[in-house]
Amino acid sequence: MIRAAVTSSSIQAVGYSLPNQTLEIEFVSGGIYRYFNVPERLHAGLIAAASHGMYFDAHIKEGGFRFERIG
Repeated sequence: MIRAAVTSSSIQAVGYSLPNQTLEIEFVSGGIYRYFNVPERLHAGLIAAASHGMYFDAHIKEGGFRFERIG
């Protein structure tokens, strides 16, 4: 999956697969995580957010999505 760089102190890049509803987050700290069954609207919200880290925490991390570390 191709990830696009974002300007954030905690998130380096974000990728999304619409057919699979899979979100990938590459953190500045080096970890890469894949989140499953994430609606496209949450990906769009993450990209548009003034603070990507705060949006991630509130909507993805606290959303209870199944995830795996891939890197």
